[in-house]
Amino acid sequence: MTVQEIAIKLAEYCRTEKYEQAQQELYAADVISIEPDTLSGFEKETHGLQNILEKGRKFQGMVETSYGSTVSAPLVAGNSFAFTLTMDLKMKGRERSQMSELCVYVVQDGKVVSEQFFW
Repeated sequence: MTVQEIAIKLAEYCRTEKYEQAQQELYAADVISIEPDTLSGFEKETHGLQNILEKGRKFQGMVETSYGSTVSAPLVAGNSFAFTLTMDLKMKGRERSQMSELCVYVVQDGKVVSEQFFW
């Protein structure tokens, strides 16, 4: 798959909240995930697909209700792409809110090798 094809496919998976399916299909085994800051219960960097899958399950376990997600059209440059992701969520023990972030990905050999989030 080309970088453009991966970008379109990942954006669609995120729109339909199929994050784990996207990661299993599109991510390299040695992928790295970088958060903007250390969050309660989450490391700033997560290495390896299995650890990223576990991080996603942990986050989903904190969600009481999801009201949907919106994703911008991907912007591709070379072997990288980015899009904005806005999630409308009610986290357990919190009020409903929208979380918006810029998601940046790097692709090598047809797989995502890096994801980094900014908010």
